[in-house]
Amino acid sequence: MTAPLTPPHRPSPQDPAWPPPYPAAPKGADGTDDTPDAATEVRQGLVVLLAVTLAGLALGLLWLWLAPRIPLISDGKAVFLKDTEGENAVGADGTFTLLALGLGALSAAVVFWFHRHGGIAIVIGLALGGLLGSLLGWGVGTLLGPAHDVAEHARAIGAGVTFHAPLELKAHGAILAWPVAAMLVHLALTGLFGPRDPEPGWDDALPPLPPPHDTPAPAHDTPAPPHDARP
Repeated sequence: MTAPLTPPHRPSPQDPAWPPPYPAAPKGADGTDDTPDAATEVRQGLVVLLAVTLAGLALGLLWLWLAPRIPLISDGKAVFLKDTEGENAVGADGTFTLLALGLGALSAAVVFWFHRHGGIAIVIGLALGGLLGSLLGWGVGTLLGPAHDVAEHARAIGAGVTFHAPLELKAHGAILAWPVAAMLVHLALTGLFGPRDPEPGWDDALPPLPPPHDTPAPAHDTPAPPHDARP
């Protein structure tokens, strides 16, 4: 008799080797890994750091242009606030904070657009660039603003003439507005639109079954020919 045919074996979830391994999906569109190496990522991070820092010049110029002024006046002996109930000092801090938040979000969007793959060096460059850009903007705004020697300026223009106080940033915590906004926006964009590796489904992880074979008809035992009976 022929041995009975056994059906093809299909692993079960209880099998220690289950599920079978599957190849990782390629990251690049052409089937290759498009993630830059460490040296390239460091260079990109330095470029991001330099570009975002230089954007602090725009912060300083915008702050100088948009921040409200504090009017002062002198009587020849002392300098006084012309408007004692004004809130221009607070307005200068608020203007700097809003501009830093906007530039932080803009810089994060631009960096994500050009470096969608992300990377720790690029994120560090974005954060440090935002901090240095805030410091640069603070320095540019105060340097190009009204004179810092109020008494000397009052003597130079004479008594009874209105002039403006120096542009100052009293809320030093506003320096962190740019890097914080940049990190939050970059994190949100990476989570929403960042590249992802496709995850295989349960059916894709199953190994293919072998093609079915025609089952041969079972063989019957052929009876032996009868022996001649001799008396």
